[in-house]
Amino acid sequence: MRKTFISIGVGLALLNGTARVSEACGISPEIYATQVLSANQVTASNAVVALWRFGEAGFNALLKSHQALLANHNDADPQWNRLRAALDAVGGQRDCYASRLFWRTNFDEAKAEAQRTGKPILSLRLLGNLDEELSCANSRFFRTTLYANKEVSDYLRDHFVLHWKSVRPVPHITVDFGDGRKIERTITGNSIHYVLDAKGEVIDALPGLYGARAFLAEIKNAEQIATQVAHSDPQFRGRLLERYHLARLREINDRWSADIAQAGVKPVQIAANELVRVGAQPAAAAAMPLAASKAVVEQPMLRALAPRRAALESSTDDQLWRKLAALHTNDVVLDANVRALIRVKRPFGTNTAWMDRHILGPERYYKQMFSALENSIAEDTVRNEYLFHAKVHEWLATPTPSFTVDSLNSLVYAELFLTPESDPWLGLAPRNQFSALENGGLVE
Repeated sequence: MRKTFISIGVGLALLNGTARVSEACGISPEIYATQVLSANQVTASNAVVALWRFGEAGFNALLKSHQALLANHNDADPQWNRLRAALDAVGGQRDCYASRLFWRTNFDEAKAEAQRTGKPILSLRLLGNLDEELSCANSRFFRTTLYANKEVSDYLRDHFVLHWKSVRPVPHITVDFGDGRKIERTITGNSIHYVLDAKGEVIDALPGLYGARAFLAEIKNAEQIATQVAHSDPQFRGRLLERYHLARLREINDRWSADIAQAGVKPVQIAANELVRVGAQPAAAAAMPLAASKAVVEQPMLRALAPRRAALESSTDDQLWRKLAALHTNDVVLDANVRALIRVKRPFGTNTAWMDRHILGPERYYKQMFSALENSIAEDTVRNEYLFHAKVHEWLATPTPSFTVDSLNSLVYAELFLTPESDPWLGLAPRNQFSALENGGLVE
């Protein structure tokens, strides 16, 4: 497990990666929960470490002990800032006060909890760390537009064991204007949610950002098949999953055709023998053994669907995606909780005097930003569903190879996100381009 440094004031506490425990010196977690607000930095830091070791019980103690402060707070209150930092550290997520979700980073703990509760696991893979401000862009949008959405957070809390793992560090970029002003951002990187059964085996995967309603619909579908698999004879597990992914692939193609027709776009024709190929990895239809006994009925369907994926990938452009996104704006919900978190983030910086010159003040700019964000998420949703999620269904509908979450994740990052493990520079230093810099401008 990674090492996590927690800072409250100037105090640092090192959480050493050992498993969380249910007891801590026989002291109730509620005692430590009150101590995190202490102005004594050592006391507060030690209380956070103790609560972290309690795990979910420590996190729940924080929420229960500080209901009044959570309901009524302001950013200038030192106690509020200490509580926010404690929730992030114990809950394992930046801005955890908005989602109130508890995340595990130990996969064995997540599987043990899933087996104890009967819940499936929602495992996030990302660049960077979920409990840090500068994780990859998609994971930041997950925190603000998905996990902070009340309907999403309530459902995740009740129906899933949550887990995240960093795939690799995320590249940071700083633009220095030379007058004290800087822009700090991350560059490249993508994230994916895996739905896993209690053994940690793959049920489904949602690549990239989805609108809140679309995200809920997809994880509910995956949860349903996860429950069926858990209560079925193990020898039929593979068959159930094949049928599920083939059915979902059909649904995606049907929705694609309907959307194309509604958007008034002429569908692109493609020869039936032009199968999708993903790098060196053949498409599911090509990889599927011809003599696969139990998959013989689905083979023709999978072969028929694969060319449509190729047509989609080769024929769409930004204008078309915008048209399709306009058909799915209802999939995006920036509820009151999400909008409040966005405002707390101060997206326009700290110097906003320029906004007051307009008769409507800051609200004019927030309205424009919310609208643009909704449109962007709607476009991400259709792209990710029609391109990436369809490809995942195609892969998982194939009886061989049998994917583990790690092997599937490697394929996703290499072939869908185009950031393979073999490229240490994440595509930012192409090998066929000359930079005219010593050592290619690379520091190793």
